Amino acid sequence: MKTKLTLSVEPEAIASVKRLARERGVSVSSLFEQWSARMAKRLPEESLGTRMRGRWQTVSESKDPRLDYLLEKHAGR
Repeated sequence: MKTKLTLSVEPEAIASVKRLARERGVSVSSLFEQWSARMAKRLPEESLGTRMRGRWQTVSESKDPRLDYLLEKHAGR
């Protein structure tokens, strides 16, 4: 069963989405449904600290207290 959803977006976005839906031969609702399904399957976004942890670990052997502070603050080390 489909449920109605109301969204508030800028007029420029509406025009772009309608154009994209028309080019793909689908409705705006279908386009949104496809997009939301893809987004739901994606892994949760990692924080910058988590992404950088691997890069920082190779440098962390230098025993730099500034680096230790940044790792603790941003990477939860």
